[in-house]
Amino acid sequence: MSEPEDVRDRLRRLRGRAEDLEKAASQASDPAERRRLRDEAQRLESRSAQVSGMASGDIYPLE
Repeated sequence: MSEPEDVRDRLRRLRGRAEDLEKAASQASDPAERRRLRDEAQRLESRSAQVSGMASGDIYPLE
């Protein structure tokens, strides 16, 4: 697998996991668990945006 394919695969996994967490959060009955799941999903989405930016040659990480 080439480096661009590795990055695309990693992004796909990060985004898929974030979607799974959002779905689980929407179905969670406990407010604390819902918040925890949404926070984790947001961290993964931020991470995927950072990986995507770095893969495109952007030298400044997103924060």
